[in-house]
Amino acid sequence: MKFSKQYTISEICSLVNISIQSIRGDQNSAVTGINEIHKVEPGDITFVDHPKYYDRALGSAATFVILNKDVDVPQGKVLIISDDPFRDYVAIVKHFKPYIPSEAAISPDAKIGEGTVIEPFVFIGRNVKIGKNCIIFPNVSIHADTVIGDNVIVNSGTVIGGEAFYFKRRPDYYDKLEGCGRVVIEDNVEVGSCCTIDKGVSGDTVVGKGTKMDNHIQVGHDTVIGKNCLISSQVGIAGVVTIEDDVILWGQVGVQKDLTIGKGAVVLGQSGVAKSIQGGKTYFGSPVRDAVDKMKELALVKRLPEIFEKLT
Repeated sequence: MKFSKQYTISEICSLVNISIQSIRGDQNSAVTGINEIHKVEPGDITFVDHPKYYDRALGSAATFVILNKDVDVPQGKVLIISDDPFRDYVAIVKHFKPYIPSEAAISPDAKIGEGTVIEPFVFIGRNVKIGKNCIIFPNVSIHADTVIGDNVIVNSGTVIGGEAFYFKRRPDYYDKLEGCGRVVIEDNVEVGSCCTIDKGVSGDTVVGKGTKMDNHIQVGHDTVIGKNCLISSQVGIAGVVTIEDDVILWGQVGVQKDLTIGKGAVVLGQSGVAKSIQGGKTYFGSPVRDAVDKMKELALVKRLPEIFEKLT
């Protein structure tokens, strides 16, 4: 999320009651936004609270890092030392992106393009933008700040811009990471019935131009789906996934978080994608393998009783 204006890091800390004495580096450095580690850019604040990810955060593009260890300040960085970086990150998000309840089924500040049809029982939240010649079928919920392009069809029961599934495990409960991102759906997309597309934690969840989605599909936070993809029913895509252009995911494919599916890849039904895969190939299995190799393996498995009988 980008702020509407620049702040100094000392101003940010003061706004959310973080001690100025916790800052290591230039207190007057300009802050332009806040982002979770996967989406950071120069000028952003991010956080890290686990030693496994210290190097990744300190070496990221983020200018400001909230962390729970007092370390040497890398060149070009400003550190904010905290006993609970997660808590302080959430406090900043809540200050700049507070939850504001809706007071109408269709927010008066929503912008809806010429020729777009909004059928009964649709909810459209604050600051939503919908382009021209779209059809939004009954019982669709489009949450705040969502952007939808031209010629988009959203079928009944779908939820766009719901909360990200992102929690920190505390000793006796799960602590929610408040989201401040959006969903962006580009032109000529079709979304089936009963799909859920979660908003980004701090950036955008994107569905690219011309992509078609069947019914009962889950798209996790900060996932970017490319152009002209085809996604069949009951596919589940975790957060921070990059799906490049022209990918096909057949029914009941499961996709693990934080990976890339290359351009033109085809993943056959009921497969599990556990790590990044190259484009231009067809995959099958869980975890996925080249489909031809997997089919040969399955054929061999079928012959095992016959082979065992011959050996005995």
